[in-house]
Amino acid sequence: MRRFMMRAVRLLTLPLFGLAIGGFFVWHTFNGARGLDAREARMAEIVTARGWLADAQAEQDTLERRVAGFRGDRIDADQLDERARTLLNYVRPDEIVVPLRPSGG
Repeated sequence: MRRFMMRAVRLLTLPLFGLAIGGFFVWHTFNGARGLDAREARMAEIVTARGWLADAQAEQDTLERRVAGFRGDRIDADQLDERARTLLNYVRPDEIVVPLRPSGG
């Protein structure tokens, strides 16, 4: 009986070891750090990042168009000064500010 058991153990050791190694690789194919599940998560992150990139590029294009309007001989210094002070809500000490009531009142 003991001889039969030893023979069975010897015959099954290599296939069981191979099955364990194969199972390890199959499990990591799906669930590992570089497996299919992780790939799907990375693809979702890439889609999100591409959306952020598109938004940033659109904002950059808008800002570049606005800046291009102030380059060269297209606008004089007085208009640039006026626009900058309007956007930044600044006035010079020698200017008088007259507040207006909102219309529709």
